Amino acid sequence: MFQDYHFEKWLINPDRVLILGILNITPDSFSDGGLYLNPKKAFNKAIKLLNDGCDIIDIGGESSRPGSTPISSQEEIDRIIPVIEKIKNEVECLISVDTYKADVASEAIKYGANIINDITGLSHDPDMIELVVKNNTPVVLMHMQGNPKQMQKNPYYNNVIDEISRFFSKQIRKLDKKAFPLDKIILDPGIGFGKTLQHNLKILKNIDIICKLGCHTLIGTSRKSFIGDILNCPPEKRLEGTISSNLFAITQGVKIIRVHDVLEMRRALTIFEKILKA
Repeated sequence: MFQDYHFEKWLINPDRVLILGILNITPDSFSDGGLYLNPKKAFNKAIKLLNDGCDIIDIGGESSRPGSTPISSQEEIDRIIPVIEKIKNEVECLISVDTYKADVASEAIKYGANIINDITGLSHDPDMIELVVKNNTPVVLMHMQGNPKQMQKNPYYNNVIDEISRFFSKQIRKLDKKAFPLDKIILDPGIGFGKTLQHNLKILKNIDIICKLGCHTLIGTSRKSFIGDILNCPPEKRLEGTISSNLFAITQGVKIIRVHDVLEMRRALTIFEKILKA
């Protein structure tokens, strides 16, 4: 099982692709909302993700689907902390926590979270940068235009890759000024977060540009609406689109993929890597 010391080595020398398994402890996530609100069910799902081959469990307590409404920090803490605590007490594994609130992230780190995954790229909560620097916690910086409530209302870019790259460069500089290690920064261009179908395709086609910014790169295409738009299918029928888009991104330099269907993605990745090494 992928553990803390493995991850520390990987950050310095990313010798393989990591799978981030999604665990939404929410009533309203677009694909699996309401399934894992019970801590026992959430724990069982976490064990399944690990057995299916994920390297890191990504736990979220607030939905970020288009049109979603924010919840209080306390409600988010009440959802995620019992699950983090139980997982950490039972198994040795890596946990990423999907939050943009410093008080939530602080509690998560206290209970053993290894990574903070911020959908605002550290731009929402002014205390978040100090928190990750103080704890030397690896952080995912995601790009999003607007906020989940209104991000899909006519998103517009002059040049989507250029604007995302400039946002990342600005946030990287902020962390670099505080002597935060660049190898602990993970960039996620935010597929589906304030982007049209064409924006998402442009990002994937040019993801190598993001990979050249000097940090690790993560992609999250799993069951996203752009796949449904192309194939005309609901979230639970988007596996093939998820796998194909992830494999393409990996050929361009992406080292972390965030998925719901870990077993199927692990099998596809195993074949893909065997071919590359032949």
